[in-house]
Amino acid sequence: MEDLLRPIYQERASESGTLGIVIIEKMKPNSPITDNFDVILLIIVSDDAKQDWFVKHYELDDEKTAAMHIVEEKRLMEWIDTSGYRKAVEWVINGKVVFDRNGYIADLKNQLRTFPFEKRNLRKAMEFGKLVKSYNEVKELHESNQLKDAYSRMVHSLHYLARLAVIEKGYHPEVTLWNQVKQIDPEVYKLYEELIESEEDIEQRIKLMILAADFAISTRAEVSAKHLLDIIRTKDAAWSYEELKQQPAVSPYVLDLAAMLMYLHEKGLLETELAPTKGAGVYQLKYKSAL
Repeated sequence: MEDLLRPIYQERASESGTLGIVIIEKMKPNSPITDNFDVILLIIVSDDAKQDWFVKHYELDDEKTAAMHIVEEKRLMEWIDTSGYRKAVEWVINGKVVFDRNGYIADLKNQLRTFPFEKRNLRKAMEFGKLVKSYNEVKELHESNQLKDAYSRMVHSLHYLARLAVIEKGYHPEVTLWNQVKQIDPEVYKLYEELIESEEDIEQRIKLMILAADFAISTRAEVSAKHLLDIIRTKDAAWSYEELKQQPAVSPYVLDLAAMLMYLHEKGLLETELAPTKGAGVYQLKYKSAL
């Protein structure tokens, strides 16, 4: 199969803007990693390409299928840093290198395996924001007796918790997340098992899981929200929500920012100040670190 693709990737390798080429072959009958294509051809190019992501599908003479992804370096790094396209991380880590200009792919593989702290902190904040927001929705749905929706939302919440647990250990979450979590954090895996395999009725399962999740989230809060807390600590004065929202570093989790601020205040990690407004008896909330 690689022989059939070789003319395609060799042509790309001859172009000066090509940084590296990786091949990922389908190893199982059902392969979410390759979108069920028999092979993925990932071509990473410099940032002056005409398109930041170009995809072409092929059928080969041996009736196998292939997908070629030509991705700008900037777009790829955005995917890696924000988990925008998780498969791309696994393609780089596990793929077979067939072209590597000046060791670019080797350096990238090493970077992904080491997962630098600054990038890890951003990813933790992103997953923490989603987790807090989803957990709040579980409680609201449970209180209004929408049990099936609460159960579904709890599954999502545990998924975010699992991704957070994996990142805490210095790994990138994989597509086969729960298999990964089973090896890395058995306690989080046990929560998931208890939710889906318990013989308790659905209401009791949700009620117990709300308590367990609350403990799991609160014990992780300060470490998981470090990225946001560090930004807040850059000045002594309190921040308005809008001031924080406008910070470029916050943009990857800005949609969950309000939920994060309220949760961190509830847990005593943030203090609030009241700033007068033109409305009598109306004050603007501002936030600063409590530590």
